[in-house]
Amino acid sequence: MKLLWLALLLIAAPASFVLPAAPAGAVQPDEMLKDPALEARARNISKDLRCVVCQNQSIDDSDAPLARDLRIVVREQLTLGKSDAATMDYIVARYGHFVLLKPPLEPATWVLWLGPFAVLGLGGAGLLAWRRRQRPADVAPLTAAEAAEIETLG
Repeated sequence: MKLLWLALLLIAAPASFVLPAAPAGAVQPDEMLKDPALEARARNISKDLRCVVCQNQSIDDSDAPLARDLRIVVREQLTLGKSDAATMDYIVARYGHFVLLKPPLEPATWVLWLGPFAVLGLGGAGLLAWRRRQRPADVAPLTAAEAAEIETLG
C-alpha cells in the first residue's frame, strides 16, 4: 500500500519537487570541446562573461545567439593554445569591460561601479527638492475673533 501511495505521489507531484535540479547552461553539444580539461576551462571563462544581449546572465547560461558566438570564440582561443587570461583579454578588447560580470575597479570602469549610486543620489536630491517645494506656505496665527468663533463651534 505504501508503494502505491509513493507511486501516486511521484506521478501527481510536479517535477521540480521530485527531480533534482539540473545545472543551468545553454552550451550545445556541438560547441563542446573533445578535451575535458579545455572544456572545463572554457566553462569557467564563460561563467565570468556577461551576455551583452541578456545582460544579467553569463554566456554559459544564455541561449542568445550572440552568447553562443562568444562561447565559440572562447573555445577557439583555448584551442589555439591561449591562456585563460589571454582569452579574457581578447574578449574584453572586443566588447569592453561591460562584458565582464565582475569588472575590475579602475578609472575606466568607475562609471560601471559608481553609476548606480550616482543615479540613486541624483534621484534622492530631486525628490528632496520636490518635497521642499511642496511645503505649505507659512500660516498666520489665528486672530482673537477666529479663536472666539472656534470656541463657539466646539
